[in-house]
Amino acid sequence: MAKLEVKNLRISFRTNNGAVRAVRDVSFNLKEGETLAIVGESGSGKSVTARAIMGILAGNAMVDNGEIIYDGQDLLKISEDDFHTLRGHRLAMIFQDPLSALNPIMRIGKQLTEAMILNNKERRKDGKRRYDRMISLLEKNIVAAYQEEGSDRRDITRQKIATFKRFIDRGVKLQSEYSNAHESLLEANDYVDEVKLELRRNSERTVREALSRLVKAAGAGYHPYLIKQGTAGYAQLITGLTHHARHFHLRDTNEVNGRLDQLRLQIEDALELVEPSFFAIAYQLEHGMSDLPSGDLADINQKADSAMNTGFMNDFLIDIEKALVYSARQSMAEKRNTLNVLREVLPVFEKDPLVESECRAAFTRSANAVDKAIDKMQLVKDNLSYVYRSSMKTNIDRYFRGLSANPKERERFRKDTVKREKLLAKGKIAPQVVPMNLVDTDMARDNLIRDVRALIARYEQLLQDDKMPGAAEAAAIAQYLKQAASDYGYKLSMAMAKHRSIELMDEVGIPEPHKRFSQYPFEFSGGMRQRIVIAIALSANPDILICDEPTTALDVTIQAQILELINKLKRQRNLSVIFITHDLGVVANMSDSIAVMYAGKIVEYGTADEVFYSPAHPYTWALLSSVPDLETREKLEAIPGTPPNMIIPPKGDAFAARNHYALQLDFEEQPPMYRITDTHYAATWLLHPDAPKVEPPAIVQERIQRMHDRMRDSALEGGSQQ
Repeated sequence: MAKLEVKNLRISFRTNNGAVRAVRDVSFNLKEGETLAIVGESGSGKSVTARAIMGILAGNAMVDNGEIIYDGQDLLKISEDDFHTLRGHRLAMIFQDPLSALNPIMRIGKQLTEAMILNNKERRKDGKRRYDRMISLLEKNIVAAYQEEGSDRRDITRQKIATFKRFIDRGVKLQSEYSNAHESLLEANDYVDEVKLELRRNSERTVREALSRLVKAAGAGYHPYLIKQGTAGYAQLITGLTHHARHFHLRDTNEVNGRLDQLRLQIEDALELVEPSFFAIAYQLEHGMSDLPSGDLADINQKADSAMNTGFMNDFLIDIEKALVYSARQSMAEKRNTLNVLREVLPVFEKDPLVESECRAAFTRSANAVDKAIDKMQLVKDNLSYVYRSSMKTNIDRYFRGLSANPKERERFRKDTVKREKLLAKGKIAPQVVPMNLVDTDMARDNLIRDVRALIARYEQLLQDDKMPGAAEAAAIAQYLKQAASDYGYKLSMAMAKHRSIELMDEVGIPEPHKRFSQYPFEFSGGMRQRIVIAIALSANPDILICDEPTTALDVTIQAQILELINKLKRQRNLSVIFITHDLGVVANMSDSIAVMYAGKIVEYGTADEVFYSPAHPYTWALLSSVPDLETREKLEAIPGTPPNMIIPPKGDAFAARNHYALQLDFEEQPPMYRITDTHYAATWLLHPDAPKVEPPAIVQERIQRMHDRMRDSALEGGSQQ
């Protein structure tokens, strides 16, 4: 499933000399848990594309066309406030220069904890919004479903919803209390090491200070489901260590070390326990139980879950399923009506030229119908439906703005050209004429037709399938509500932010994280600074991580370490990654798909194997030819010439002037994107059936053959071992 969709993206930048066309009709999908590498020279548009996804384009940027769809939203059309909820929280970015993301006069630890606290604030706000919205939808649709059956269960439903909210809210409170205690134990575990270190340094004052921090954290870590009920000695250990925190002398070193070892064993036992079933225990507390149940935690969870399910959840899940089915059937009925509306308005947008009054009326009618047809209880959003209104409005506005502005721009260009020619005729110096910056009305009209036709096709398919939700979807809604409640109910403490920061520093490979937590960025090497930036990016556990040339400023050895780190974190966290680089060799072992960009366009797109083993575009050949390795016998080939001036993009293939294999047609017309396989495409006239047969350069063929030989030898070796 696509995590992110980029469609027909066009971005240009205003300059005194005209508009620079930086990104031209770029489209790609980023799949969940996969890495897409975007490769190209400086100025190819890859970083501009990434910044558009993050909503951090420069002030002179103009989005001329396109959509960036994430979670049912077009990121090009949401407000800055909405972006605050996404940026850093769900979408994170690592920049080429780590110092651009670090404050040079703020300690590393402060920067990490600050990022976590801010992201927690956004997560809580987002969780509350999602929870309230789904609860409201649930109540409305349960009531409507029973009314359709002839039963008025409005009061009963409200009571059930109120019951659910009460024990969910109480469960969140229990979870928060447990989490705080759990965090304190983690913190105390860290302080055990600190105290032991100070004991070896033989400083009574610093031992007392470290012990004070330890006993505070260990005391806050007491919880009946962490410190096992009946465990002897925990309180006595805290009491003894508290005494030493006030009156420690070096003669007490052995005694303190012994108590620290005992405390660590109890903390480690606590941290290995299974997590309580918070919501089920909360249900019991809401229904007659006066205190937390005691005993073995696994047994407590089993009994609590059974009590909650038989007493409430099984029946409530039936109601949720009824609500989902009712909502889906209502949505299907609206889709049938909307399908007719879409078919009726399509001819309005197929006219040439368009009629504004007709377009605006057709837009209002169809957009209102599409909004009604959206099943708002579906957790997986139908992006086509959700972005229909914003996309159609944008393209209608663009088309009619172009009809008004383009004649004025042509007249301006004509006058400036005449003025320049007169000055030149008189032998005077004449300024260059700023190229015309015309609105592409043809593309705006094509987009309108595309949006309507795409939604017609989608609705026809959905109505044909007519699939209704069931028990699995009902359980997913209940889990969604629990997770949303947990998100808004959990407030990250400063102590836990520090602990997590140290854990993250350790996870990204920074040695002695406790010590380095208090250092400044200038005290770190370039590679270590980049690891800190990666830690900050991961601090909110995002869905999508964008890496904008994160290894360019590092030496080769450190590059390999950072690449392996990103690969490891992707696997562990199921991240979806966009990796931007100018070096194809960098992404050879880490990308699932590769998009090769040149002059603002994707010229080749395919899986990593297809692009490396079967490259089709001469620019891809050129990139592969310029990558050094230890086994290549052929001389590396530099790419001749320079990228084109994107104020006046070339008429044909932008790479033609630098391409040894260019055909005459390359200078006259842009090639289409030819399909090589279902996953491999390239925009080159060499793929035309009538084009002459051209082989890649010898250096590329040699590398491809060498890679095939390695694969064959590896397969034979594996077979012989079996």
